[in-house]
Amino acid sequence: MYMEVKNSVKPVDYIESIKTLEQRVEDVSLGNKEELLWILEHNSVYTAGTSSNENDLINKNLKIIKSNRGGKYTLHSPGQKVVYFVLNLNKRKRDIRRLIRKIEDCIMLILKEYEIESYADSQNIGIWVKNQEKSKKIAAIGIRVKKWIAYHGFSLNIYNDLSLYKGIIPCGIRDKGVTKMGGIGLKNYKDIE
Repeated sequence: MYMEVKNSVKPVDYIESIKTLEQRVEDVSLGNKEELLWILEHNSVYTAGTSSNENDLINKNLKIIKSNRGGKYTLHSPGQKVVYFVLNLNKRKRDIRRLIRKIEDCIMLILKEYEIESYADSQNIGIWVKNQEKSKKIAAIGIRVKKWIAYHGFSLNIYNDLSLYKGIIPCGIRDKGVTKMGGIGLKNYKDIE
């Protein structure tokens, strides 16, 4: 199956990117366009997924954009790679859990390339690393499925400013932290596409 791959060098506006994804979902559904894989970064933006809970918003003054993806509150910011996709599950297995496992496997393989040991947690979607004996999230996953077309994607913290997470409980998980590739000893991360 052919898939269009885009890599945006300059930060992309969050709302514009979601409009692009939703249009592509419609186009793929109608058979007018191919699937999409889009790698980009956003300027700092806080989003609330369909399962977000006001109790996870620490700083009530933050501007939050409601999103139709699954999940809770998260942050996108420079230094974090966002990998969006539009995948037609009608041409694959209609199995959302399998899709999430495949995404988790993909992220863990990327991290392994950089000699970072990571793992998936059956209780908390995303990818985790042990950092000073504490589990910390390094990659978040949030998807939506419409007419068996999956879209949104995942984000991987590379060298973003983790202090920006202080205004939210990321993904609603209170007993674990967040980390980045640059925060666990990786020095050569600027070339990650």
